[in-house]
Amino acid sequence: MIERSHLAILRAVEQEGSLTAAAERLHLTQSALSHAIKKLERQLGTPVWEREGRQLRPTQAGAYLLSMAGRLLPQFDHAEDVIARMAVGERGVLRIGMECHPCYQWLLKIVGPYLTAWSGVDVDVKQQFQFGGMAALFGHDIDLLVTPDPLHKPGVVFTPVFEYEQVLVVANTHSLAQARFVRPEQLVPETLISYPVPVERLDVYSQFMQPAGVAPRRHKTIETTDIMLHTVAVGRGVAALPRWLVEEYAGRLPISALSLGELGIHKHIYLGVRASDSGTEYLDAFIKQASEVSW
Repeated sequence: MIERSHLAILRAVEQEGSLTAAAERLHLTQSALSHAIKKLERQLGTPVWEREGRQLRPTQAGAYLLSMAGRLLPQFDHAEDVIARMAVGERGVLRIGMECHPCYQWLLKIVGPYLTAWSGVDVDVKQQFQFGGMAALFGHDIDLLVTPDPLHKPGVVFTPVFEYEQVLVVANTHSLAQARFVRPEQLVPETLISYPVPVERLDVYSQFMQPAGVAPRRHKTIETTDIMLHTVAVGRGVAALPRWLVEEYAGRLPISALSLGELGIHKHIYLGVRASDSGTEYLDAFIKQASEVSW
């Protein structure tokens, strides 16, 4: 029988690179750890590790168990944390994964009132899942995913909570600043600034320039919204961002927003949760509150 302890041992050996280091991490003797592995191998009828010189390499069976450990151990850890909080009267931690760089300002309008209303729930924003949120949601690393690009798959429920327009941001001194909208070919001579994400995830490329068969002269990335918009404001490039965000900064920076095409590009922010968690009171309350917050 495969037990949780077996998966923890396999993961520790993989991460530490040796039986000695894994045993220290798990507070076991090396002989006890080796005995546990040998016992598991006898039960399975196949080895899970093989040696290559001084290195340990998982066998095919070991690799399969390691992938299982990667999926199941976070779920065990999360379940224990939830139960421990319930035992002392707390409801738990709402772990939010972000796949939307500019959404933090919007999220802040929700988190404060939510924490006030739900004193037994903590909120934690997981930035490392900015662009791999579905895997994090299925792996129980997060409980709620904020994304403008939902991947509708069985086991996940997405709720649209906020509509916005993606616009082009230019300096007030730019030749396009007074225009109502921009055409794709007008971006060809420009330096386009974006967050450091794959090009295929950028609407200004996938929904605007690529269908027209054009590309900007240069594409550069900047991680923070403040630096990006200050760079645009001094005429060193243009950027595509939500209109609500641009309007917030326009009061203190000399920038203007233009629609991407005559009809514009309109998007939604979606909140995704595991279907098995639908009906969880504090999750549903967060989604309800988010749907009532506009910019």
